[in-house]
Amino acid sequence: MQPKTRIDVAILGATGAVGQRFIQLLDGHPWFRVAEVVASDRSAGKPYAEAARWVLTGNPPADVANLIVLPLDAPLNSPIVLSALPTDVAKTLEPELAARGHVVCSNTSSHRMAVDVPLLIPEVNADHAGLIDVQRRNRGWTTGALVTTPNCTSTPVVMALAPLVQFGIRQLNVVSLQAVSGAGYPGVASMDIFDNVVPYIGGEEEKVETEPLKMLGAFTGERIDWLTTAISAACNRVPVLDGHIVCLSVALDQKQSLDAIRDAWTSYRGHESVRELPSAADPILIYTDLPDRPQPRRDRDAVHGMATTIGRLRECPLLDVKFVALAHNTIRGAAGGAILNAELLVARGYVQGVVLPTASEQYA
Repeated sequence: MQPKTRIDVAILGATGAVGQRFIQLLDGHPWFRVAEVVASDRSAGKPYAEAARWVLTGNPPADVANLIVLPLDAPLNSPIVLSALPTDVAKTLEPELAARGHVVCSNTSSHRMAVDVPLLIPEVNADHAGLIDVQRRNRGWTTGALVTTPNCTSTPVVMALAPLVQFGIRQLNVVSLQAVSGAGYPGVASMDIFDNVVPYIGGEEEKVETEPLKMLGAFTGERIDWLTTAISAACNRVPVLDGHIVCLSVALDQKQSLDAIRDAWTSYRGHESVRELPSAADPILIYTDLPDRPQPRRDRDAVHGMATTIGRLRECPLLDVKFVALAHNTIRGAAGGAILNAELLVARGYVQGVVLPTASEQYA
């Protein structure tokens, strides 16, 4: 279902760490083309390569390097907007852009828990995109839309739990070990994180305790009925560059053997409509029997950073089972997830002006 022509995309917060990851992942993308880059006043008016202190491998793609950075109040032409804005700016600017007709795929937390905003991991809850129709009725938006990605720590939690929802998830305890890139750039001061673990990340535990309930809930056609599960989270910053680990202990309504749980993970394929999207991982979940895996340095880049790796499955003496899950926080948990959301909305016809092939053309 590839569009007949590449679609222009604008990047908000383009000079920051997640904005740079957007640009890196979109280099050579078969559906999308970075046409506009937007940042704060201190960057506006400069060529992107001059404005951005590039922190990723290599250099900015040549076709983006010479784009002039636009200010936050600039009118945009791109139908799709990918947002890595600071939360306070996103709170007002993202819905303003949606009201003007843009489809905004946000990585920020400002609107995640709004009742009419889809909080998407497409493999898990692609049907929640239908909430856009409710959103447009509620807000009077004809062609615009606003969808969000979850917190980067909620992502491996939800990916690991999605195949287990069928067994009933009664209680969940989560302990996170979160990479420093999750704090953006320049992130955590070196004197605070070297030779150290910081057992507090502001607002993080609240997100991990609520966002999975929305994402794993059921879309009724008008709203999301949240999953009824008790979640307790403890979030920690560790001296790792990329890759968030979560250690989970789960109580199930229907107790399962370890083999049954492992089979649920290895057979999980997610929503069929998502499998052919350019950024979709195959496999979505990777289970490892190695006793000391997953590890960030060895497993975060699995399937281009879009897969979630799970290991150390064992019985839990307090709940039922416990295990470890890992996802790349700035790819799967941020920029890559938002790009996949945009691909889903294109495929489902939510982006105005995009011409998709007919069935006869697609299978010719």
